[in-house]
Parts: sequence; C-alpha cells; structure tokens
Amino acid sequence: MAGDVVTAGEVVLGRIRAQAEVLAGLDEAVRADEPDAVHRMRVACRRLRSAFRTYRRLLAPGAADELVAELRWLAAALGRARDREVLGERLAARARELPAECGPERIAAELEHWGRAEYRRVRPEVVAALDSPRRRALAAGLAALLADPPLRRRADRAAGPELARVAGREQRRTAERVRSALMDASAPDAALHEARKAAKRARYAGETAVPVAGRAAERYVERMKAVQEVLGEHQDAVVASAALRDRAGATEEPFAYGVLYGQQLAEAERARLALPKVWARAARPKLARFG
Repeated sequence: MAGDVVTAGEVVLGRIRAQAEVLAGLDEAVRADEPDAVHRMRVACRRLRSAFRTYRRLLAPGAADELVAELRWLAAALGRARDREVLGERLAARARELPAECGPERIAAELEHWGRAEYRRVRPEVVAALDSPRRRALAAGLAALLADPPLRRRADRAAGPELARVAGREQRRTAERVRSALMDASAPDAALHEARKAAKRARYAGETAVPVAGRAAERYVERMKAVQEVLGEHQDAVVASAALRDRAGATEEPFAYGVLYGQQLAEAERARLALPKVWARAARPKLARFG
C-alpha cells in the first residue's frame, strides 16, 4: 500500500478471508442441521467462487482454479438438500392459499411431508461432503492462498477505481444476459436463469466494494439484488411447476395439483413481465461509477 491508499488486492483478499471464515465456522452448524445453516454455507461458497472468478485478473493465472472447482462441488452437495427444503416450503405455503374445495390443508400437509422426506433422503450427502478429504483439502487450500496471496501487479491499483471498473463490467455482462433472455423465445427459462446468475455475480462485486465505496456501492448492490430476486422468483416458480407435474401422477389429488401447477406458471410469467422495469433501474450507466 502506498501512503493511505487502499489497494484492490487488499479489499479483495479481505472479502475472501471473511467468507472463508464464514465457511469454516458453519461446519458444525450444518452437521447439527441448525436452521438456515446449509443455506448460509452455500452462499459463502458462492461468494468465494464469485470473488475468485470476478477478480481473477488480480491473481496469478490459474492460482484459484482448483479452489473454484471445489467450491462448486461443495455448493452443489449442499444445494441438493437446500433446494428440496425450500421447494417443499414454497409448495406447502401456496397450497394453503388454494380454494376450500381443493382441501388446502390436506394438500399442504402432503407437500410438507414430501419435502421433508426428500430433504432426509439427500441429507446424508451433505454430511458425507463435510467429512470428505475434499472438504479438508478445500479448507487447506483457502488457508494457503490467504497465507501467501498470489497477487499480480494489478492488485496494487487503488481499490475504488479498480473495483468500480469491475462492477461496471459485471453490470454490462448482466445487461447482455438480460437482453438475451428477453429476446430468446426458444428457451426463455434457461436464458432467464443465466441472467439471474449474472445479476448475482454483479451483486457480489458490489458487496466487495462497499468497504471503500460506501453508499454508492450499496445502491449498486440493492439494484442488482432486486434483479436477482425477480429472476429468482421466476426460477423458483419454474422448478416448482416441474415438481408438481412430476408429482401429479403419485397423488390422489390431481385437480389440486393442477391448480397449483397453473398458479406456478402464472407466477413465473409475472416475474418475467416484471423484469424490464426492475432491470431499468439497475442498468443506469452511472450506477457503477462509485470509484
């Protein structure tokens, strides 16, 4: 660091260190199946992976490739359990809103039972992942990188302008995905899901910049989070409708499941229609100029 100038490398390493600590601190909570522990660990994996990918130009070529792959593996192992837990909760909540003639409480109880059973079925995969040599190697790899950071000269640049430049790049990347999704009539669900991932990565880039850019970076985060959430609602509805379609043949309540299925399709469409307005606020060129 030159004088009082905070470098981009210092800020990014601080972000990586903080999330690595979150990840390490959640092992026992996940093993104990504490509420929301799996979700928090999965988010820490995502934030770490995003940091390594977003700021790869600050690191020596290939320095974090193996860590990125292992973080993806751990997040996937956690995700199979988390996704089933959330899906069961979502469908049970929607079932309680069904008309009385559909037997809302009966359908909700059935879906809650299914969701819990699915969670218990894949829960052993989570514990096995935490107990595996890969998990220990991941922790060791993160510790080694933080002990001897493989920073390039670019990391010595002043943090504000460099992080704002990266945020602008992520904003443009998200814009490309959003435009592609809104124009792609052949596979809109998949395209919208890709746009969601881009918005999430942009949001994380904004979070990294908050310590040096303050309120301006927080505003960027808020706008990208709003885009991520509307696209997340779309994706959740798509996944829920597919699950209902698959479950319809295994239930004695096909009519109620059909009503729920139609509602989920409608929720997905409402989210898609809401996207242009939400994105317009996140697309403003000045949003990323907080350096």
